[in-house]
Amino acid sequence: MNKLLRWAVPIAAIGITGLGLAMPASAAPSSTNYQATLDALNHASGSGTLSISLNGDRATVTEHYTGLATTFSGNPYPHVQHIHIDGMGTCPAMSADKNGDGIVDTVEGQPSYGKIGTTLATTGDTSAKAATTLTVAPSGGSADYKRTFTMNAATIAALKAGTAVVVVHGLDPSTLSKKAQGEKSNLVPSLPLAATSPALCGVLAASQMSTIPGGAPDTGGGSTSGVEDAALLGVSGGLILAAGGAFAARRRFARQS
Repeated sequence: MNKLLRWAVPIAAIGITGLGLAMPASAAPSSTNYQATLDALNHASGSGTLSISLNGDRATVTEHYTGLATTFSGNPYPHVQHIHIDGMGTCPAMSADKNGDGIVDTVEGQPSYGKIGTTLATTGDTSAKAATTLTVAPSGGSADYKRTFTMNAATIAALKAGTAVVVVHGLDPSTLSKKAQGEKSNLVPSLPLAATSPALCGVLAASQMSTIPGGAPDTGGGSTSGVEDAALLGVSGGLILAAGGAFAARRRFARQS
């Protein structure tokens, strides 16, 4: 009987090793996705969407907007835009207009959406320091924006807390009341109020498919079915080898008895 055990244990071990070699590859790193629908504020006529794919502190921001003011002083209109944080995580209602000029300016909207966490600049700095740098803002009445950059910890925390809000600035001055048309920006006094007032706003929320699944799914076919089949073949092959080895050992033991 001891001879039988000496044959069966190494052969069974081969089957276990085969199973280990056939296991699926390790799970891929996960990313979290956030999305916002950009709705018009302050009588603007535009709309848009914005999504963020966040992997660690690396963020890929993809945005499309359309229907905004097209020109500013004869040039494409620079629509400065930001991810705001540390507010109530909402877009302001028109009731936030405290001075009665018919416009919710940036400062009046801050209790709703908070301070600037990240500037969506086309190049260079993405911190709040670049908030009103017109030369790096997406421009024109319609635009597609995509950029990958390192996102700061405060903005990431706001995304996870559900309090991050996207605000796109820049109104058509002709849509403002006469009072508002004569006012200066409360952010950059050298600019008219229209240049920095909110035009689009959207709350960023985690999408339903927030993480990239790792490994093979529980069921289904497609490209993952080959990995599952390989694992099953490893198990089956190991069991067959173990069974065959044990059978051969029993026959040999019987002949020697």
